[in-house]
Amino acid sequence: MRNAQVNRETAETQIAISLELDGDGTFVGATGIGFLDHMLNLLACHGGMDMSLHVHGDLDVDTHHTVEDLAIVLGDALTQALGDKKGINRYGLFYCPMDEALTRVVVDLSGRPYLVNNVKLQVERIGDFETEMLQEFLYALAVHGKMNLHVTNLYGVNAHHIVESVFKALGHALKEAVRIEGNADSVLSTKGVL
Repeated sequence: MRNAQVNRETAETQIAISLELDGDGTFVGATGIGFLDHMLNLLACHGGMDMSLHVHGDLDVDTHHTVEDLAIVLGDALTQALGDKKGINRYGLFYCPMDEALTRVVVDLSGRPYLVNNVKLQVERIGDFETEMLQEFLYALAVHGKMNLHVTNLYGVNAHHIVESVFKALGHALKEAVRIEGNADSVLSTKGVL
């Protein structure tokens, strides 16, 4: 089983996550940010991974520390669960339509973190989620998940639909990238390591 449990405690947040890559798409837990919980549920469901978390953050300040630290912990759990990455597909690509919105997410679990985020949102908040935190979430996930992550919203009007298409596409792209497809004794790289 490819799973991980990661804890992170700072003066601002206390976060514990359990991640199972080969799961049923089950999400359990709450961040205190309703819209983010909705997105994490979509990520787990469409990624075919089980995610359980306990989060306590300084939401009396704003959502920044909670969202960023959660992505750090999720990225660390993904890296831990993948281990030496032998046999994984490595790459993932998915286009996700959500009503009028269409988003493309491309992932390379290369071990070299990089984020290209081409998502523009015209509102400051979706529910209790500060939309500028999408960038922070994706960046921390890319860095701690040690992946190249390219996210492009091709078009869309409704911010909820745009962000939902991002998380659904991310789930599908990650599911494809972590899938065991190749030789279980090697990694998909001429370097011999990822």
